[in-house]
Amino acid sequence: MISLTGEYECRLDERGRVKFPQKLIDSLGELKHTGFIVNRGFEKNLAIYPKTVWEQKTKEINQLNIYDKKHREAIRYFYRGATELLLDSADRVNVPGNLLTYAGIEKDAVLFAYKDFIELWSKEEYEHYLSSEPDSFDEVIQGVFGNKPDFLP
Repeated sequence: MISLTGEYECRLDERGRVKFPQKLIDSLGELKHTGFIVNRGFEKNLAIYPKTVWEQKTKEINQLNIYDKKHREAIRYFYRGATELLLDSADRVNVPGNLLTYAGIEKDAVLFAYKDFIELWSKEEYEHYLSSEPDSFDEVIQGVFGNKPDFLP
């Protein structure tokens, strides 16, 4: 199981390519050679999955019932825009223009890695998202877990 972590500022080049920083490349290990799938994220960002992680996610989503309207909508949204990416020899991926437009990414961007995938945000949108964070992180965690978990001080 892979466990990614980190926040990396980056820039798109004139061809829409994003260079993965060396620390992120190192944490991907051998998965960097298998390729990636990019699609729309949950917020106004893009989700980049190592291909093996994507295959696991598709097994989960493919178990939904296509005869249920909400399930079909979830399936369509999940797959909409999904595109295979490969790292080139300079550790760059070429992100499709339609997905860059969806996420509002023009030049400055942020790669936010957590769990088993990477979110790609426009830097401006990411900073806006961070500025809307609640004042008290422990209140959010308590709202999710119902009490203060052991990992909080």
